[in-house]
Order: sequence, then structure tokens, then C-alpha cells
Amino acid sequence: MNHAVRTGVLIAAIMTLTAAPGCATPPSLKRGNAEIRSGSSVKYAKGVSSLGFAIQMGAFSDVKNAERFTTQLQAKGIEAFYYRKDNGIYAVRFGDFPSREKARAAANRLVADRLIESYYIAPPREVVFSASKPAPTHRPATDTRLPGYRPPAPAGRTNELGLPVEAPETARPAPPPKAGERDMGFIAARTAERFVGIPYQWGGDTVVDGMDCSGFTRAVYNLCGINIPRTSREQFKAGNAIPKEELRDGDLVFFGTSESSINHVGIYVGNGKFVHAPRRGEEIRTASIGESYFERRFVGARRYFQ
Repeated sequence: MNHAVRTGVLIAAIMTLTAAPGCATPPSLKRGNAEIRSGSSVKYAKGVSSLGFAIQMGAFSDVKNAERFTTQLQAKGIEAFYYRKDNGIYAVRFGDFPSREKARAAANRLVADRLIESYYIAPPREVVFSASKPAPTHRPATDTRLPGYRPPAPAGRTNELGLPVEAPETARPAPPPKAGERDMGFIAARTAERFVGIPYQWGGDTVVDGMDCSGFTRAVYNLCGINIPRTSREQFKAGNAIPKEELRDGDLVFFGTSESSINHVGIYVGNGKFVHAPRRGEEIRTASIGESYFERRFVGARRYFQ
């Protein structure tokens, strides 16, 4: 079986696992128009659920390599995204698996197909970023004291796709959030801020209007262990409506000409600011809701948990 056929079979198997009934929502959750409760104290709004296990791979020092690998996964129908860890290394994450075993089985297929050499199974509700972005330090990028560090592969080593071969996993769990930083909205806002300055390359040229920006908000919530709808219009229909004057960290803010014509979304991070992906190919940035353009086009805000 040639490489292309093997890859196609692998991707189909992974998509079957991630699309299986109950993957996005544990059996104990009940869907409906009323609020639903996860296994923790967090209450999720309609259309929102707890994310399952995810696969994380890659130790890319160059964002272009992370982008290439993400694009290849997306081309096969896998909703993947990349993000930058505190040590400056980029990782790629995807999947919503009902159990660690199913996630590991899918990841092992990737290893067997020589697409990767190592991986990390991210558990539900894992806190990736719980505080503001740390100030620059003089620590080298290879400082193994940094949480989640995995050393980059030796120069010249690549897999069949031409991507750097990852080093064995030595990821450490993220430190527990400090007192006062356990609020999910706070965590979502701080996670969004970590994306600022990263070039946005998720979503293809044929996606529906508003998909690129909503891909960013979906990725942020994914890292917080929360599954929200895919497009900006679907995200607006989910959750609980929040007046502009009551915005809190982590709320999504929507823009367009009307509620039926929403075409942009961002994540509120406090002080009248929100983080958003302007368009594919541009860096993720912070903007003010009070700017004339956004003020004129502000449609509403939504909150997805309590």
C-alpha cells in the first residue's frame, strides 16, 4: 500500500473516532436549550460542551513547519490548529476523543504511518495557560525547566512529509492556576492573549464567511477544554446574551451589519479590548471595541459558562 493510500486510510480512521456519537460530550451531559452541567462545577450554556481528549504533537521552533503540518491535517478533513507555548516552541493539536485509549490509538496510527514519532494526549479541562504572558527572559529556548518543553529534533532529520522529526516527549503538566485565576473566563482571556503576534493560517479559501476568525475563538476554547460551535454565526446563536456594559473576560464579541449578517468574532480580554484574527495570513492582534469601525458594527456578545 503506497504512502498516499495509507495516509488516507489513517485519516478516515481518525475521523471516525473523533466523529463517533458522544465524542464531544460525555454521556452524562444532556443537551438541550437549557443550561447543561459538566462533571465539574462549571455550567455550560446551550450548544456548548466539555471537550474530550485531544492529540498534541510537534516541537516546531519555526512557525512555518507548524503551519505546514496543520495545513496537511486540515486538507484531510481534520480540524487542527497550532499554538505557541511559553518556551517559544509551536505545537499542533486536534481531536475530541471520548477516552484516552481512543486518542492514543489514533495517535499510534500516526506513528505507525511515520507522520510523527511522538505525541502527547491532552486530557479534558487541562489548563494550558492560566496567567498573563510572562515577561521576556534570558533563558535559552532549550531550557528544559520550562513547562511542556520537548527539545527540537537534530538538524536534518525529517519524516516522509519533509517535516522535522519530533524528539521524544518529555512534556510536564502545566502548573496549577494561582488563587483567583481559576475562573474559566479569565483562563480563556489569558489563553487568547498568548496567540497575539502569531500568524493566522487556519481555514481554507473555500470556508464560509466568518470561519477564519471563528476558527481562532474555537481554538482558544479548545485549549480550555470547551467545545463551541464552528462558525461565527453558530457561535452567536449559542451561549447566553450579554449586554455590552457587562462584558467579562472570555466573552465572545460579534460584529457585522446585523444579527443575521455576522461576519467577525473576537474574545474579550478586559478594559474594552478584544483579541481577534483579522483575516487569514495576518497576525492575531488586540483591538478596542471603542474603535469607530468596531463600534459601528458591534452586534452583541455571548457567554458560554458560569
